[in-house]
Formats: sequence, structure tokens, C-alpha cells
Amino acid sequence: MRYCIFSGSSAGRLPLYTEAAKQLGHALVDSGIGLVYGGASVGLMGVIADTVESRGGEVIGVIPRSLVEKEVAHTRLSDLRIVDTMHQRKALMAELSDGFIALPGGIGTLEELFEVWTWAQLGHHGKPCALLNVNGFYTGLASFLDHIVDEAFLKPVHRNMLIVEQEVSPLLAALRTYEAPRATKWITATHR
Repeated sequence: MRYCIFSGSSAGRLPLYTEAAKQLGHALVDSGIGLVYGGASVGLMGVIADTVESRGGEVIGVIPRSLVEKEVAHTRLSDLRIVDTMHQRKALMAELSDGFIALPGGIGTLEELFEVWTWAQLGHHGKPCALLNVNGFYTGLASFLDHIVDEAFLKPVHRNMLIVEQEVSPLLAALRTYEAPRATKWITATHR
């Protein structure tokens, strides 16, 4: 089993983000779960990769050639896969993974998570998608998603597909027991 971790190429303002990445890395190794991530050596991405690799866990990095050329690739990984485009990166990361977790990060982290969550909503996969809400980092986003439900742009069943937990242990437990809903998003002529 492998989980794809989306996270920042920055470590963020607070040291607790780095600590959370380390905790998650330790928990993955302790649970026998491999890591798939964006292949960089910087920010929280580098922290979780270093943590998992230092404990003998499986790490697969996937990075576009353009970022390798900017010298941000994690060149010490035993399995670094270089692709041509960001689209190929995301597709390969999704293919290699059994679930997805977003640590704190920027718009790239959000974009990656929202894409795989959208694929799940459309029924393209039944893999769990989750946010590790470190120090309330994603609380505002979770509230906004609830607002989207209230405004009838998102069904509650699809909102509930996104797991949000503040601690690593309950997050991993929720991913282990996740069951994809049978209802997928579809549009009929009456919904246009």
C-alpha cells in the first residue's frame, strides 16, 4: 500500500508543519505504507521524503524534468521518476497510490488534492482523499466547502468524501476504513 502526500515546497512559517510532516512519515513507515510524492528535496516535500527514507520506508518521487533542471529534485532517492509534464506527474502519482493526503501547502497542493477528489467524485477511482488539518491550517477551507454544500453546488455525499483530521493517527484510521460512496456526480438534461 502507498499513499500520495501532497505538500508544500516550502516548510511554512511554523515549525509545527515540519513536525507534522515528520510524524506522518514515521506513521507511514510504522504502518508499512509507502510514500508517493512530488520528488522534490525542498519544503515539507523534502521533510517527509527524508523521514520515510531514513527509517527504511518506500519512497517514490515523481517530478517533471523542468523542476529537475531547477535543481529541486531529491537526487538521493532510490526511486525518482522523471516525467515530461505536470499532467504526467499527477497521473503517475495517482496511479501509484492507494490514497491521498494533503499536508499544509500552497495552491499546487490544493490543486493536486482537488483534482484527485474530483476524479473520486466522478467515480474514476474509489481511493480516499484527506486533509491533515495541522494547527487548523485547513479549517477555513473546510468551512468554505460546507458553504458550497449550503449553496447547492456540492452534494453532502461528495463533501463527506474528503476526510479532515487534525492528528495523524485518526487520519490514517479514517483512510483505512474509507468506503467510497456509490453516488457519483452526473448531470442530466434537467440539471443543465
